[in-house]
Amino acid sequence: MERMPYSEPYKIKTVESIKVLTHQERQAKIKEAGYNLFNLRSEDVYIDLLTDSGTGAMSDKQWSAIMTGDESYAGSKSFFKMKDKIVDLLKMPYVIPTHQGRAAENVLFSALIKEGDIIPGNTHFDTTKGHIEFRNAFACDCTINEASDADNEHPFKGNVDIGQLESVIKQNRSKVPFVVLTVTCNSGGGQPVSMDNIKAVSDTCRKYDITLVFDVARFAENAYFIKTREKGYEDKSITEIVAEMFSYADACTMSAKKDGIVNIGGFIALRSEELYKQCSVFTIIYEGYLTYGGMAGRDMAALAVGLEEVTDFDYLRSRIGQVQRLGKKLQDAGIPIIKPVGGHAIYVDAMKFFPHIPQDQLPAQTLGVELYTEAGVRGVEIGIVLADRDPITRENRKPKFDLLRLAIPRRVYTENHMEVVVWGLKKVHERRNSCKGLELTYEAPIMRHFTARFKKLD
Repeated sequence: MERMPYSEPYKIKTVESIKVLTHQERQAKIKEAGYNLFNLRSEDVYIDLLTDSGTGAMSDKQWSAIMTGDESYAGSKSFFKMKDKIVDLLKMPYVIPTHQGRAAENVLFSALIKEGDIIPGNTHFDTTKGHIEFRNAFACDCTINEASDADNEHPFKGNVDIGQLESVIKQNRSKVPFVVLTVTCNSGGGQPVSMDNIKAVSDTCRKYDITLVFDVARFAENAYFIKTREKGYEDKSITEIVAEMFSYADACTMSAKKDGIVNIGGFIALRSEELYKQCSVFTIIYEGYLTYGGMAGRDMAALAVGLEEVTDFDYLRSRIGQVQRLGKKLQDAGIPIIKPVGGHAIYVDAMKFFPHIPQDQLPAQTLGVELYTEAGVRGVEIGIVLADRDPITRENRKPKFDLLRLAIPRRVYTENHMEVVVWGLKKVHERRNSCKGLELTYEAPIMRHFTARFKKLD
């Protein structure tokens, strides 16, 4: 019997109008923005793939929860709804709300990191690395070698090299307060971590009595990949896989703006009561009281619903399926991307796209500017600009890849929007040899990519 095709597991009831600027208008807007896509106004963007963080569409159930959210300063019932869902899902008894993921990192890292510490992990994202280096500590990337090959189809390129991890710990035992494991690994191309590797990292941490912290902004997407790619998990539900994943962790930080499918919010979940008490002090200093932590009650109520919806297999199949189809169309068009396609974004390999532009001339930033100018599509650079300068030498760090990330918001864009993305990249690719790079004219001392300004090279 022929299998019925599947579609999005939802109907669209509300729409937002978007406008299309002319090519000339876009040229003027990006120049005015100092060729930094962050500096553009959203109203001047046609298809916004800058981030999938806080840009998703909430469901009718989430909007209903918002209308009934409790705005109490202390002891909010919305907090307890959210906490109960987190505890039920992750099996961690202590929960601290924060206004977003980097705030969760700020609180937890304030309790755990001291100057000179070394934090191993799998390709730390910008805010994670920023919070580490802001404390005069060091991030150490222990990702498997396969992640450095854009064309390698390894199904779990977010995995940690266990031998390298153990070597770092042995050489720096007194300076390693915890290991951070990002699931899925954003900077590595949205790549998942296998359950086998999660367990191996956990075993290594336990061997040396080191805390294991998960960055779980996209935990449900990671669980989907385990279900569809890892032997032995085919028949397990997403919630069963999530429960096993978190059974190996001691703590986690969450940007709920991703797999919480809310527009603002985050949290810390912990097993240790002592660590909870330490974090509570910093929460009250930086975020707010322990039962709201920078979130409104209505947003906590919406998050409780979002965490339920994100673990639905049909939702995940539709969400990740859209990203996979975009990746397939780009590969068919000859656009070089990181393979295999990850869960939340397409990562275009800008150094292959522009082989004539040296990395010092910012090929991924250049590609982002050209794509916006061509089609009104906004992405974000994951390359030499985001990598920042070495905190000791102040020289530019040169990552293996210079990537343009196209992050797909959840439940927002149709397949027709994705066709525009493909068209825009194809048009830039056709004229790629005439494109010239950029140079920095202003940069902040840390996490410079958010506010940097550039100029075009002649």
